[in-house]
Amino acid sequence: MNPKSHWLADSAQTDRLGRALAATRPPRAVVHLQGDLGAGKSTLARALLRALGVAGAIRSPTYTLVERYPLAEGGEAWHMDLYRIGEPGELEFLGLDTDDATLWLVEWPERGGHALPAPDLQVALALEGAGRQVRLTPLSETGRGWLDRLELDGAVASDS
Repeated sequence: MNPKSHWLADSAQTDRLGRALAATRPPRAVVHLQGDLGAGKSTLARALLRALGVAGAIRSPTYTLVERYPLAEGGEAWHMDLYRIGEPGELEFLGLDTDDATLWLVEWPERGGHALPAPDLQVALALEGAGRQVRLTPLSETGRGWLDRLELDGAVASDS
């Protein structure tokens, strides 16, 4: 599945990527955010949510596991951090109904296993020098269409 790699020199470029993803977002999507601690997963999620019209505090779901945000155009975005999940079965206690969310932003998705819906887009972030490298990989037809519509207009440097 043709991944696209980009260099993000600073947090402003990470914010631009979040805005670009928001501007081209499909009506329903599941995004897996991967990377080590401090790689920028929450920063990217916040930028995307802000661009989708989420007002007020955008909290990290590190301890709550899931934060839900109503979206301006309808539906709900769920920002999840599964770092503290011991096994996928623990997700049952969160009361997640896959029909409620129109956008899933899942950090540490590998800890959720098959309890999560299939991803449309994988965003892998890695710290590299003063910035970070991001690899966007479509994992479904929805994800491929999303990346085809993604217009970065020089906002970030492309490696592909």
